[in-house]
Amino acid sequence: MNVLLIGSGGREHALAWKLAASPLLTKLYAAPGNPGIAQETECVSLAVDDHAAVVAFAKEKNIDLVVVGPEAPLVAGLADELEAAGIRVFGPSKAAAQLEGSKGFTKDLCARYGIPTAAYGRFNNAPKAKAYARQVGAPIVIKADGLAAGKGVTVAMTLDEALDAIDACFEGAFGAAGAEVVVEEFLEGEEASFFCICDGTTALPFGSAQDHKRVGEGDTGPNTGGMGAYSPAPVITAELEARVMREIIEPTMRGMAEMGAPFRGMLFAGLMITEEGPKLIEYNTRFGDPECQVLMTRLKDDLLTLVNAAVDGQLSHMSVRWRDEAALTVVFAAEGYPASPKKGTVISGIESAEDENVQVFHAGTARDSEDRLVANGGRVLNVTAKGANVTEAAARAYAALDKISWEGGFCRRDIGWRAIEREKAAG
Repeated sequence: MNVLLIGSGGREHALAWKLAASPLLTKLYAAPGNPGIAQETECVSLAVDDHAAVVAFAKEKNIDLVVVGPEAPLVAGLADELEAAGIRVFGPSKAAAQLEGSKGFTKDLCARYGIPTAAYGRFNNAPKAKAYARQVGAPIVIKADGLAAGKGVTVAMTLDEALDAIDACFEGAFGAAGAEVVVEEFLEGEEASFFCICDGTTALPFGSAQDHKRVGEGDTGPNTGGMGAYSPAPVITAELEARVMREIIEPTMRGMAEMGAPFRGMLFAGLMITEEGPKLIEYNTRFGDPECQVLMTRLKDDLLTLVNAAVDGQLSHMSVRWRDEAALTVVFAAEGYPASPKKGTVISGIESAEDENVQVFHAGTARDSEDRLVANGGRVLNVTAKGANVTEAAARAYAALDKISWEGGFCRRDIGWRAIEREKAAG
């Protein structure tokens, strides 16, 4: 099979690494890719927001399948245009991608189908949003409705913070994404990420993970795209998984099909495990980043076989098998992230960090004019390790990270702390 992978981050490097190992693969291309992905496959300089160019390339190279990594092309309808041209694609239609593209759409779906989630209000102007926030009181959560690259959510612990966040949305801090705002109840509990691979009818559980969104140790400081993750999530027991499928995933699949937008692709549910049970925080319509890196490390089965089954509506005949080990990834980020990451600083020593238990995925790297590897983003490397448990995986990941020479980088040193405390308590 000839496969085209869309994207350039750590998630896409993990997908390229796993796809490259498939016995079904003839040729893999990545657009635009990154220096790490270039070690796995051929990178091509396609503008992924130019859908006509992507379709033309797929036809020229006889691409059998396009795998879309990031959310923006899906929300913009890339899958629809590929399908219209007769090209198979793994990723939801524009209508189905509204589950991520509009937080208000998802909240309304939850209300319509009785899916447990936080109480909320949707607003298209600041005075009404502020009135609702004052009525509910703090703590409260303010969300820009549209895609904001992981930065459109404020967990406001004070009312003033909530009002400032509402102003930021309507004053253009998140561009068009903030033209509408969702104000919702603050949920107490433990967060977890739960994944399903979907073919429009069947949703097949595809593992769990927990990530660390805050930039600082002890889960403090501003939200980021994620500073690290581990899998599986200890809080997602078999009993809880069954409940998530029954109460959240299956009604969503049913609802989307009834709306004429059956969901095909990767459905990523951000959950809060409360005293009342699991509640949906939000949906993403693709693999998480950095959750994908730990899932690919643990996946025992051939990814391409599973993706083909999803595209062809054959998941009811499939199962997903996982390695017994835990996996953990640490994000090595550029100084100044998440506000203004410093670019161009030189990185070396990645080869010495990798072994049979450790893989370093490139997330924001480039080659400079002297062909040196340099930082080219906020989240730059994902140092990913597997181990008998999270404690061992974390030890291996940090030992590997310390072999990488990069003066412009920083990381959190407590990724996996909650699971590690559980493992210590269990003896």
